[in-house]
Amino acid sequence: MSKSRVFTRVKPFLAVLFLQFGLAGMDIISKAALNERMSNYVFVVYYHAIATVIIAPFAIILEKKVRPKMTKAMFGKFILLGLLEPVIDQNLYLLGMKNTTATFAAALCNILPAITFVVAWIFGLEKVKLKSIRSQAKIGGTLTTIGGAMLMTLVKGPVIHLIWTKGKTPHLSQSSKVDLKHSVIGSLMITAGCFSWACFMVLQSITLETYPAELSLTAWICLMGTVEGAAAALVMERGNPTVWSINFDTKLLAAVYSGVFCSGLGYYVQGIIMKERGPVFVTAFSPLNMIIVAVLGSFFLAEQIFLGGVIGAFVISAGLYLVVWGKSKDHKPQDLSIDNEKEEKTEEMIKACRINDEKNHKVLSIDNEKEVKSEQMIEGSRINDEENYKVLSITESKEESKETDKSSIKLLGFPFL
Repeated sequence: MSKSRVFTRVKPFLAVLFLQFGLAGMDIISKAALNERMSNYVFVVYYHAIATVIIAPFAIILEKKVRPKMTKAMFGKFILLGLLEPVIDQNLYLLGMKNTTATFAAALCNILPAITFVVAWIFGLEKVKLKSIRSQAKIGGTLTTIGGAMLMTLVKGPVIHLIWTKGKTPHLSQSSKVDLKHSVIGSLMITAGCFSWACFMVLQSITLETYPAELSLTAWICLMGTVEGAAAALVMERGNPTVWSINFDTKLLAAVYSGVFCSGLGYYVQGIIMKERGPVFVTAFSPLNMIIVAVLGSFFLAEQIFLGGVIGAFVISAGLYLVVWGKSKDHKPQDLSIDNEKEEKTEEMIKACRINDEKNHKVLSIDNEKEVKSEQMIEGSRINDEENYKVLSITESKEESKETDKSSIKLLGFPFL
């Protein structure tokens, strides 16, 4: 197998790994900013504004010729996309993280692939046959992830002490001592955010079919998220103008990092992967995000990890990979598809050549038959001419014999004859 084919197959996996590492870093940095009492509504506005400023110039220059013409229906989709992910999902996710921990929020987000599968099924992007074992795996995996999310939310258990957390005090007491009430409220917010995120990815996948300009679509999503998020922030933070102040601190770092790596590059990479593999594949690597956040969260924020959360996360991961296994036969690798298309085209060309040869053979046969018939006609006409010539010769000889007889009679004295 050539290197280009290997890279083509590996490229979606590398891209989705990059996406998960970027999201994990955002969880840690944004949690640190929220712990410093940064408004989640203002945070969403800032980092989407930064993403718009960075992505828009590239979209305007690089996709000038491929960008489709704007329509009212398309603009309506942009507004809805900006509302679903940048405004609803991000604010609910950050509010849920405020009530729990970064590790808990990242682990609970493992229900996203299952929710995305259900939404994609509703909109006809996923095929389900109840008698198929793979379809049953998809449904069973979805139910398993929901059960794991409930287990992680309701069951706490003892604290798991890691080597690097010994002797450290939590960054904020609330971040490590989350009671059941805050855990349930945070779980509901994160789950609702995941549902909004799933709807966003399905709608983005549908939009890319008629608007195949990933950079331009990313710029529009970030712009709509900035405008709509600013409106939501003005309403939710009215009478508190100090929340808009920002300095060279963790808040600014969180806004810049999230704007560049998560909203800017994140939406763009996500769109490219979805065009080839679909929305469910994009969310299939959520457990990796959970592991990264758990390690970094315990290291930088001294967040405590509970046994119930670990068990629930493993149950969610098991359900997730049941869904992934059920989907494993849905995708046909692009390079294999190209090879199959080439083979089909080659067979069609061979068949066409064979048919053409048969037609030429028939034409040659007909021409040969015509030549044979022409020769037969020529031969027939030659024979006919010879027969006519013989008849004429016989007739002429008869006439000559008659003339001779008349002359002989005259010589004998019969002049009247």
